[in-house]
Amino acid sequence: MKKYFSLVLFAHTVFALPFAFIGFFLAVTTTEHEFTWIKLLLMVLCMVFARNAAMSFNRYLDRDIDAENPRTAIRDIPSGRISAKEALAFTIVNCLLFIATTLFINPLCLALSPVALAVVLGYSFTKRFTPLCHLVLGLGLSLAPIGAYLVVTGEFALLPVFFSLAVLCWVSGFDIIYALQDEEFDRKNGLNSIPAWLGKKRALQLSSLLHALAVLFIALPLLFTPLSWFYIAGVLFFIVLLVYQHQLVKPDDLSKVDRAFFTTNGIASVVFASFFLLDVYLRS
Repeated sequence: MKKYFSLVLFAHTVFALPFAFIGFFLAVTTTEHEFTWIKLLLMVLCMVFARNAAMSFNRYLDRDIDAENPRTAIRDIPSGRISAKEALAFTIVNCLLFIATTLFINPLCLALSPVALAVVLGYSFTKRFTPLCHLVLGLGLSLAPIGAYLVVTGEFALLPVFFSLAVLCWVSGFDIIYALQDEEFDRKNGLNSIPAWLGKKRALQLSSLLHALAVLFIALPLLFTPLSWFYIAGVLFFIVLLVYQHQLVKPDDLSKVDRAFFTTNGIASVVFASFFLLDVYLRS
């Protein structure tokens, strides 16, 4: 199991999973649907299976590209720690487990499960034909709050959409920062990315704009549902870490990209969700 955890970078579930908890408890606290442990477990399993499928498929599809890129040549498939067939089999198993899990949730989640898989798996193709691939990645992760809300209610609503739009803009923004490392490689090999298209400086400007939009969307729920100063504190903390992230990375200095991408965003997601859940607990 250790090699598969390495393949899918399991620790990176910290980006989307906290927002799935937000969507889940948003549904519990703003509708008449009650909390159940089984629904929470099913939601978490869906998150894990979908992300496992998406990451392993990405590694499978990009195996030749990763082998050519000095930065990614150490990844599991190029380095031989796991075979391409094993990665593909792992992808298929997780897709089937994801669909099977939705069988126990509600008819809407089951009906939408192929759509969700199409989005999260489809991202892996996008770098081959559009620099907007970062937005597609953001779209994939943005399904977490809406999906978790649907697990509880089985119906759509406006509030989780704000959180999904926040995730879309937040993830797209920090993925652009991460892609700065491969600007020259992408351009040389005909791959598409915002940095390869716009250059480092303008790519960072676009990332800043997307993060400003993310802040707007996480603030909008304050206008539609009663939230306390705990939630506001979470929003402020999220803003501080976004600003800090952009202070770490400069067009001529990418030495701190990993800290900006992994550490800062992971902390931002977990702490923001913790403030939201604290707000929910104190109001319950």
